[in-house]
Amino acid sequence: MNRQVRFDVPVEVVFDYLVDPNRRPEWQSSLRKVESVEGQPRVGQRWVDVTVPGLRPRMETTFLDRPRTWTEVGTWRGVHAVLTLDFTEEGDGCQVRPTFRVTGRGAMRPLAYAVDRVAVFGVLPDLRKAARLLAARSH
Repeated sequence: MNRQVRFDVPVEVVFDYLVDPNRRPEWQSSLRKVESVEGQPRVGQRWVDVTVPGLRPRMETTFLDRPRTWTEVGTWRGVHAVLTLDFTEEGDGCQVRPTFRVTGRGAMRPLAYAVDRVAVFGVLPDLRKAARLLAARSH
């Protein structure tokens, strides 16, 4: 399975779009909205994801090297999720490779394990949607 997504717009455009929490509900299927976004994308930026099932993980950008790599950490009731997006320039566009890891403590450990095994299957379609949205805006 191909675990990266091709974007047909410049890497800087893709990076700025994907790392902005305010834009995430446009392309991330699990989100209804985001709340309490603190400023512009940067290390230490925090916000709250309001998910479709109603969960409200606290999110934080923990690494940002524009336009190469970005990492967020989300926490909710003993579940800890880390998403890293790696960006590789390729011609007029780029490739984005997600890495997603979910861990849990105590009673949440089995749930976290299950989510960790299937999470990439949710992340990749969301990134494909973002690629389509950005391609449509650029034409």
